[in-house]
Amino acid sequence: MQKTIPGCFFQQMYSSLTGILMERDHMKDLRRYLALKYIQYLVLSSSHALSTLLGLLGSVYTMITLQSAKVSSKSTAVLISSLAKADMLVLVSLLLEAGLWTSGAAVSPAAALARNLLTANAHLSCVLLSCVALEAYLITFLPTESRHLRTVRNARMASRLIWLLVAAECALFQADDLLTAGGASAPAHGPWALLSPLPSTAAALLRSLSYILGILLRIFNVYIYYKIFFSVSNRSRLKSK
Repeated sequence: MQKTIPGCFFQQMYSSLTGILMERDHMKDLRRYLALKYIQYLVLSSSHALSTLLGLLGSVYTMITLQSAKVSSKSTAVLISSLAKADMLVLVSLLLEAGLWTSGAAVSPAAALARNLLTANAHLSCVLLSCVALEAYLITFLPTESRHLRTVRNARMASRLIWLLVAAECALFQADDLLTAGGASAPAHGPWALLSPLPSTAAALLRSLSYILGILLRIFNVYIYYKIFFSVSNRSRLKSK
C-alpha cells in the first residue's frame, strides 16, 4: 500500500493541474505570455533576475498549456511553442553558472558557453517574436491573401531555420571565445596566417550585425503593433457609429 501512495499522489496532482488548465482561457494566457516576452526582450535594455525568472515560469506554463486539446494547432501556436522552448537555453546557462560558482572557476569554456547561450536565447526570442508580430499583421490586414503562407508547415520550417542560424552563430561565438582564451600565437607564414584571424573577424562582424538587427527588429515590432492598434481602434469607432 505504501508504494502506491506516491504514484497516486502525482497522478492526482497531474489531474488537478490538467483540470485547471482546461478551465482557463488559453488565448488570454498566451497573450499575457507574449506581452511578458515582448517586455523582457524588446523593451528592457538588459536581462534582470526577476524578468528571467518570470520568463522561465511563463515558458514552462506555456509549454504545458500548448499540450491541451483546446489549443488548436496553428502557425501562431508553433511559433509560441518554439519561443517557449528557447528558454531551455537560459536554464542550461543558469546550471552552468551554478556549477562554475561552486567550483570557483570564473574563466573557462563553460563560462563562455553560458554567456553565449544567453545571447542565443535573446536572439532566438527577438526573431520569433517578430515572426509572431508579422503574422498578426497579416491576419489583421491580409487575412485571405496570406492564408497560404500562415500554415503550420511554414511556421515549423521558419522555426527550424531560425534555430539553425542562431546555433551557427552561437558556435562561432564559442569558437572565437575559445581561441581568445587559448592565447595561441597566430602563424606568421603560410596559408594559416591568412585564415587565423577569420573567426575573430567573423565574430566581430556578426556581433555588430546582431546589434543593428536588434534595433531594426524593435522598430519593426513597434510599427506593426502601432498599425494594428489604430486599425482596431478605427474599426471599433465605425461600429459604434
